[in-house]
Amino acid sequence: MANIKKGDTVEVITGVHKGERGEVKRVDGKDGRVVVHNVNMVKKHQKPMQGGRASRTQVGIIEFEAPINLSNVLLVCPKCSEAVRVGFRLDGSEKVRVCKNCGEDIK
Repeated sequence: MANIKKGDTVEVITGVHKGERGEVKRVDGKDGRVVVHNVNMVKKHQKPMQGGRASRTQVGIIEFEAPINLSNVLLVCPKCSEAVRVGFRLDGSEKVRVCKNCGEDIK
């Protein structure tokens, strides 16, 4: 089970965007990276492509969220609304994420 999932609210704890919060759009567990809504915005200069695919791609300066390393974000607890570490416990036969600060279950 993952500490951070798609749809969770996270806070950046290091780097240029320290202190910013946002919703997780995508998690790449294999590379250990996460994309957070409106955090780590970068601009890419996109040229038109040759051939038939040219009409389907955006052309010009594109702004999008770049991935952040998972170690640079912490989950925000919905109850105590603080950036906290996540623990796990067994609830019957299923594994549940738990806030290390207040002990509340995180859905």
